[in-house]
Amino acid sequence: MAAYLDDVGGRSWLDRQLEDGGCPPAAELLVEFAGRACYRSWEPGLNPNVSRIRTDSTEYFANLLASGHGSVLEHANFSFAFRNVSRVATHEIVRHRAGAAYSQESLRYVRLTDIGFRVPPALEPLRNQCIEMVERLEEFQVSAATELGIDDDGVPFSVKKEVTSALRRLAPIGLSTDIIVTMNVRTLRHVIAMRTAPEAEEELRLIFDQVAELAVAEAPDLFQDLSRRDDGTWVPEHEKV
Repeated sequence: MAAYLDDVGGRSWLDRQLEDGGCPPAAELLVEFAGRACYRSWEPGLNPNVSRIRTDSTEYFANLLASGHGSVLEHANFSFAFRNVSRVATHEIVRHRAGAAYSQESLRYVRLTDIGFRVPPALEPLRNQCIEMVERLEEFQVSAATELGIDDDGVPFSVKKEVTSALRRLAPIGLSTDIIVTMNVRTLRHVIAMRTAPEAEEELRLIFDQVAELAVAEAPDLFQDLSRRDDGTWVPEHEKV
């Protein structure tokens, strides 16, 4: 970044960002860098069409969001490790393909020695029955693996994989899983708004309420127009960014 700015005459912008040994959030620094490159708006005079520039980053991002210049938000990415979320949730999350990357625990390779399961609020009156059902499925997973002898000496990995893959077909979609999620800021803003809306799936609302809090804390200027309602809904002032 410094080498590029030295070449185009914009190094003073970077120096201002780093004055007194400070450093803005990396995501904000990268997005502003990309945005200013579009207009060569590092300093007045570098582009004859630009007679004045915004020197306050918060104001710069406010104008960027209001103008809908969302493509520069795609340069910054956030990565999250979701632990013990359901496959119901991950099936919905991975539908967001543009601007996102996923790496999920594979039940073709990972044996179901135990089945984590969260009872959703709507099923709370049936909690005991839900737990009993999952426990029976869990016992079957363990006993089936034993009966099929896949842990015996000399059983090739290809056989273990085949049986493990077959057994997962009898597991509930609500079982707990892990997934690593990376989204660029433009995508993340959209997903937060969509998946915390009142009509969104209950677990997704819980997940992305937490995601929103983390993102806002990490790069507040990039999410400055998002506000949280009392019911956990995050609403952007500028939707089409």
